[in-house]
Amino acid sequence: MASKLMSSVGIIIVRVRKFDQMQRLVREIQRLRTDPEVARVVEARLKEFEEIGSGDWRLWARELAFCILAANFKAVRAFEIATHLWSTGLLFGGSAPEIENVLRRMGHRFPKTRARFIVQAMRLVKDVRRVIPSLTSRRARDWLRREIPGLGMKEASHFLRNTGRKDVAIIDRHILRIMRDYALVSDLPKSLTVKRYLELEGVLRGVAVEIGLTLAELDLYMWCMKTGFVFR
Repeated sequence: MASKLMSSVGIIIVRVRKFDQMQRLVREIQRLRTDPEVARVVEARLKEFEEIGSGDWRLWARELAFCILAANFKAVRAFEIATHLWSTGLLFGGSAPEIENVLRRMGHRFPKTRARFIVQAMRLVKDVRRVIPSLTSRRARDWLRREIPGLGMKEASHFLRNTGRKDVAIIDRHILRIMRDYALVSDLPKSLTVKRYLELEGVLRGVAVEIGLTLAELDLYMWCMKTGFVFR
């Protein structure tokens, strides 16, 4: 009886500590929200994502290439490369070797595999633009993971957020480090199963609800916490 009581007390203490840490994260994000410049950029970025979402397949193509390139690579540089491919037309008509040469020249870590993924994805991008709007975010993410080479849970979530969805979490290394720092996870996993990803997304959804934000807004503020700026 005593051991059960002690075990219950221990569980309660752990939960209280986790709640306290979550409240600390909530306060930090609320502080960021009071910064007028940060809030302005977040609002502008979300509006941009909505405009991309209502735009044509060419805009979706750039975001799809960006999300493929950003996997395990610097997001800012990935967007620069995707924008270069988009503006030069290579994104739509370039061969895998041509795109690989650009990626290699611009310093991407995985020029060969990402070039191949991009070429394969561009063959399907019109289907993506046609199919995704009619699906729930959960089904859309599953469809993207199944149909588009180079997209896992994180990359598919990233693409959905950048085309206007607000109810998916982009759980990358920056977000995981914040979750660890605030005791929302105990360690930094090298990879995430679909089940674990959904569990962590649920944790982040709880934080977002506590603050009164969407998951899309929360991600931008948490990214800013870790990097010092709002990106995409």
